[in-house]
Amino acid sequence: MNFISETKVKDIALADPSARHVLEDARVDYCCGGGKSLQEACVHAGVDAQEILKQLRENSQDVNPSDANWTASPLSDLTAHIKSHHHKYVREAILRINPLLEKVKAKHGEHHPELAEIETSFHAVGREMIMHMQKEEQILFPYIEALERAADGKGILEPPFFQTVKNPIHAMMKEHDAAGEWVRQIRKASAEYATPADACTSYKALLQELQQFEIDLHQHVHLENNILFPRAVELEGAVV
Repeated sequence: MNFISETKVKDIALADPSARHVLEDARVDYCCGGGKSLQEACVHAGVDAQEILKQLRENSQDVNPSDANWTASPLSDLTAHIKSHHHKYVREAILRINPLLEKVKAKHGEHHPELAEIETSFHAVGREMIMHMQKEEQILFPYIEALERAADGKGILEPPFFQTVKNPIHAMMKEHDAAGEWVRQIRKASAEYATPADACTSYKALLQELQQFEIDLHQHVHLENNILFPRAVELEGAVV
């Protein structure tokens, strides 16, 4: 794919799902900040846009199941994927990470005061995501699925209490921004998930879990901000 420095980051992630790995490794925001050009996003991330373009050209086109292209799939399939893959992961990760954080802080907190900050931030993002996912599963996703059924002539669309899908989408995107800021604080406090010299096995496992949580959040938000939400707005405009 022929990308240039003016290409929007979200368009790179949408056109070539495997390119997300290059962006992720370079800390280039393709989810909440996906509307920026690659040049702008690279300046923000402190990396060279030309080097990223070079890596994108060289990047393998191997696609694994998590790299499925959702731009043309039924929206109900996408919402099901988000729930079964990302929502499930978040709930399970919170249950794993909270006690691990408590254990590591109890053992290493005296010499690593940053662990208290990491714990505060993770508790905050955990609370944010639990409430966020409940609202999606109980309100937004069912409406999007009903929109799709109505568009296919398989049901009558009841007017939603929120008037237009744009309203809950706006709220969800603000919550995405908040969650993204919490994980950025975790990454900063942990010095980019660097392993301290005195880290035990549990400490190392904690850092790996926190890093994976951030990566999954980026993929999760990308699917919603850049694919599900714009398609839902477009579909509502065609149906209502």
